[in-house]
Amino acid sequence: MENNREEIKRKVENVIEQIRPYLQQDGGDIEFIELTDDNTVNVKLLGACGTCPYSTMTLKSGVETAMKKAIPEIKSVEAVNLEL
Repeated sequence: MENNREEIKRKVENVIEQIRPYLQQDGGDIEFIELTDDNTVNVKLLGACGTCPYSTMTLKSGVETAMKKAIPEIKSVEAVNLEL
């Protein structure tokens, strides 16, 4: 089971690497934070993506859709903000 989680994490990081150039083009970036036990991917949106009013749309329509298409096990993609 642990090997499967590692495999999913590797796939998640691969999808993020494929998406990253599109976000960087608009002055933003994305960082993988964790894969939860229920297969939710937590990411941090950086740069312009962190403050953009459309970041939720980008996250759900772009990142989450691509992630679920590439990795059917993924339940959702959520943005987390680690700064207190």
